[in-house]
Amino acid sequence: MKTKLKLILPTEAEDIQINAGIAADPDNPEWSAGDFQRAQPAKKFFGAATLEDLVTLKRKPGERGPQKSAVKERITIRLSPDIVSRFRATGPGWQAKIDEALADWLGAHSPDELSA
Repeated sequence: MKTKLKLILPTEAEDIQINAGIAADPDNPEWSAGDFQRAQPAKKFFGAATLEDLVTLKRKPGERGPQKSAVKERITIRLSPDIVSRFRATGPGWQAKIDEALADWLGAHSPDELSA
């Protein structure tokens, strides 16, 4: 179950301290109205590959990025309670362990060997 993010705004004293830190930072000054008017889109400065990488990084919270290996197929399967409880007892990643167990079994067997 996901919990909602709670936004806690800074107090007035914290806000003053934050703004003072911004003003004192010579490497990253706060932008003026003129800075915003002179700003250019990223696609004007970056090549297509770099721009694609930047767009890929822009994800919503909880959204998954590109997968490093083949994406597994989401299915619904019914398993006996004993099987599920034994795999769940192994902790996080128990679903992947079921996948590994089935892959291991298929290395030595064929689904055709099972009776219907």
